[in-house]
Amino acid sequence: MSLLFDFVADKATKTIYITREFAADIDLVWDAFTKAEILDQWYAPKPLQARTKEMDFREGGRWLYAMVSAGNTVGYSLVEFLKIQPKTTFSTKNTFSDENGNSIGSASSLVKHTFKAGAEVTTLYVEKVFDDLATLEKLATMGFKEGTAAGFANLDEYFLTLVTHK
Repeated sequence: MSLLFDFVADKATKTIYITREFAADIDLVWDAFTKAEILDQWYAPKPLQARTKEMDFREGGRWLYAMVSAGNTVGYSLVEFLKIQPKTTFSTKNTFSDENGNSIGSASSLVKHTFKAGAEVTTLYVEKVFDDLATLEKLATMGFKEGTAAGFANLDEYFLTLVTHK
């Protein structure tokens, strides 16, 4: 099955729009984006690994995680949960941080994840609005699109392991 992956960077609005289909039901896809033990299995592009330090998935809660390579921390990020409508959408504020969740620099983004169940796939829509164009452009040069695609491919593999273990 060919799964849709659409990635558009709109410099005029400082926004990245992502559409991605997953061959899994809404419950599995929602859990994959909201539970630390699953996020840690797929979120980072290989050979990096995501390691959750703190997860409190609720409005006002946060997810503090590190990207790790060969035992060395590459960097921390903080995701603050602003609004949650279970199995439908959640909105966050994302910033680079230190290991305690203190913001590093002033760059941040507001992100909305929307999930839509289908007959054979669940579609994820992501809208990531940056404070400034320079941050969007910096992430683009750091391989944000490729890293996102690689992470989603990891998630596809995770879903396949669930099918083969049934």
